[in-house]
Amino acid sequence: MKLSQPTRILLALVLGLGAGILAVLLENPALVERSTAIAEPIGTLWLNALQMTIVPLVVALLVTGIAASAEAARASRLATRALVLFVVLLWTSALAAALLTPLFLNLFPLPVESAAALREALTSATPVGDAPSFAQFIQSIVPTNPVAAASESAILPLIVFVVIFAFALTRIPEEPRKALVGFFQAIADTMLVVIGWVLWIAPIGVFALAYVVGARAGGAAFGALLHYVLIVTAVGIVIWLAAWPVALIGARLSPIRFTRAVAASQALAFSTQSSLACLPPMLRAAGKLGVPVAASGVVLPMAVAIFRATGPAMNLAVAIYIAYWFGIELSWTHYALGVAAAATTTMGAVGIPGQASFVTSIAPICIAMGLPIEPLALLIAVEVVPDLVRTLGNVGMDVAATATVARHSGFEESDGDSREDRLLKEGA
Repeated sequence: MKLSQPTRILLALVLGLGAGILAVLLENPALVERSTAIAEPIGTLWLNALQMTIVPLVVALLVTGIAASAEAARASRLATRALVLFVVLLWTSALAAALLTPLFLNLFPLPVESAAALREALTSATPVGDAPSFAQFIQSIVPTNPVAAASESAILPLIVFVVIFAFALTRIPEEPRKALVGFFQAIADTMLVVIGWVLWIAPIGVFALAYVVGARAGGAAFGALLHYVLIVTAVGIVIWLAAWPVALIGARLSPIRFTRAVAASQALAFSTQSSLACLPPMLRAAGKLGVPVAASGVVLPMAVAIFRATGPAMNLAVAIYIAYWFGIELSWTHYALGVAAAATTTMGAVGIPGQASFVTSIAPICIAMGLPIEPLALLIAVEVVPDLVRTLGNVGMDVAATATVARHSGFEESDGDSREDRLLKEGA
């Protein structure tokens, strides 16, 4: 049987941890020392290969994502309102993670010995820099040299420059605009090919890093990874459940009616873990909620293309958890940097493969907050359960946001559909 890529990576993690623990049980310190000395550089080399794509891919995806959003917003007022709501929900999602993740970690802390064992195991992981003071934070928002910001991994100033550049790009004539967008799209596509190659050999890199962790941390590594999955998943579940209040407050839809309407799309999201595959049942769900196809046919494809509600919350939760692992005290400046990076980079990450988006979305947050990114090489292997919650939350929030935009854009709930509406729903 041919194994899927996530399964191969997860299996490599389990085998690597098991092999590392077994090596210790053999009570041969010389063997453990020699084997870890070989495995650690292999894992680090693989992580470096993945890390080298982050800056060019983030820049390219932000430019193309903002250009696509601006193009859609120009098409109609409905699209503009949808875009505004998406941005508000993305920032709200990031803020929710800044509040919920520390709360959950206080309520359900990781055993001290497990955290200490992991810190000792990941000896090569060091913070990339300290968070700036308030004055430094304000002064550094706008970079004096974007190229230097990119080379120094000053991710937030770089993001600010790219956002300004992307919006300026939307104001130039059509022909040069399309040429520039095509250039950045080509960069993004090329980087995704490179990431595909790097992820193809991911089992080797993950096995090597997991072996080192298993040899140094022992069985505590399994408990720590399970705790991580539960905390990040819990944050995602809160965002998922928030779709019901959004539908209730924004679209005046009762929870029972909303649940019945989205049941089919949620079932498909659970089985496919793909928001794009859920678009047809989401269109049908919107119809059941009285949203005319004239509205859902515009907003839902936009939502699938540029909106990922759970992204900011769960991505920032991962970064905060890494800080928790390493015993790094986070100040409000850390959280501000993390919220800004999480909310901004998410729009550029939509539509790329899960493993690729995991690294390219979370690494900039960690860099902005001055946190190590080495643990991402292990955490990517246990993304299966969190990714399931991501899809469920995104699909539910897409429908809730669509109903909200339609209601506040003058679209009346229709008891019967036009012939065109019926044809579109049947086709979906």
